[in-house]
Amino acid sequence: MRVRIDLMWKRLSFRTQLFLPLGMSFLAALIMSGVLLQTFATDQLADENEPGRRSIRTVAAALNNTLRTSSDPRQTLDAFVHSLDTSDIQFRAAETGPASSARDGLRKPHGVPQWFVDLLTIPDMDTAAPVTIDGQRVGDLVFLPDLSADLFEKWIGFLALTSLVAVLMVLTGTIAYVFAGSALRPLQDLGEGLTRIRRGDYATPIPVGGPPEIRQSCEEANALAETLAQLSQDNRDLLHRLVSLQDDERRDLARELHDELGPLLFSIRAGTIALVEASPSAGNPGSSAQEVLQSVEALQQTNRRILDRLRPLYIEELGLETSLQTLLRKFRKQAPYIGLTDTIDPDLNGIDGPLAQTVYRVIQEALTNVLRHASASNAHVRATVVADALVIEISDDGGGFPEGNLFGRGLTGMHERVRALSGSLSLLRVDDRTYVRCRLPVDPAREAPVND
Repeated sequence: MRVRIDLMWKRLSFRTQLFLPLGMSFLAALIMSGVLLQTFATDQLADENEPGRRSIRTVAAALNNTLRTSSDPRQTLDAFVHSLDTSDIQFRAAETGPASSARDGLRKPHGVPQWFVDLLTIPDMDTAAPVTIDGQRVGDLVFLPDLSADLFEKWIGFLALTSLVAVLMVLTGTIAYVFAGSALRPLQDLGEGLTRIRRGDYATPIPVGGPPEIRQSCEEANALAETLAQLSQDNRDLLHRLVSLQDDERRDLARELHDELGPLLFSIRAGTIALVEASPSAGNPGSSAQEVLQSVEALQQTNRRILDRLRPLYIEELGLETSLQTLLRKFRKQAPYIGLTDTIDPDLNGIDGPLAQTVYRVIQEALTNVLRHASASNAHVRATVVADALVIEISDDGGGFPEGNLFGRGLTGMHERVRALSGSLSLLRVDDRTYVRCRLPVDPAREAPVND
């Protein structure tokens, strides 16, 4: 039970946690004031009417003495009773039965609600003194005070106390609300700022405000954001430099393969062709010379494919859009059983440098994965320029990717390239389709390669 109460309390907002104890304390103060009013009002009413209770005995003694010396006691008594019409003292004849109590004879004061009268405990202030004629009791003098004025006074005091508590409650609540707002707003700004930092947005500073402790936290968070922004920039620069070095190595390796291995393969192929033409038996399909020629031609095709993967020359010569179309035609020729559609923006020809190479590599690697692992029947490639970003999406209806292995070796390398250009690369599965999505900022300042 206590655990549930603690959980419910923690779920309440800060304002509720602040106002609830204040409201309960004021309510408790009001109830306590009512209890004290009821307790002390009873004693106060009794003390205020004690002189009247004592005077009834004196009046009764004087009346009895007068009646004993009067020649007509009954007439004297009637005259005395007639004079009591507006007095708190009443005469009760012996044959009329029990006297009325103070509450029975109470006149309700104007403006005092009945529930307040019922709330108070009216003290029993009835005092009776016997009246005798010729030694026989003919009645009693009864003191029945009029408490209307006293009750009205108590009601005014109760209203004043209630109004004071209400004013204090409203005033305290207003001050607490303003204080809570001034304290919560900086905390909310701090929370939103930390969320932005967690998501990688280091450029938007957190407003500094509130109490000194909160201001210090905001300043420390802004300093942390600046440090993380610098580290992130340094990391991107490092990745960009690594990618540039990898491209340089690929270019050098491609040059070596083209300049060294290419002529050798061409020479071997030329010699084999001459051998086949010089020897009639060597032209047979099953001859050793013919098999060597087929192997050399396969090596030349493999060399060209490796050169294309190491450094696609189409981008520099023909442009990115044309190079992508060439890549898609090769894919359709290599995998005619996969229905490949595309949406390629013609404006991509205006993009070059590392950004163009990264776009080409991402699409090339994604299509390679579709061909090798997806078992797909159709795929779609989209590459468009939207505002200041280049958006790439490759989707297929294949079997998807293994759980917990979102990026293979190829896509991991592409992810590093994308990060070096301050972009994002994601792999997801939606509606039985696999999507490789990439977003790269079109920033001319970042397109130039980084040189040592």
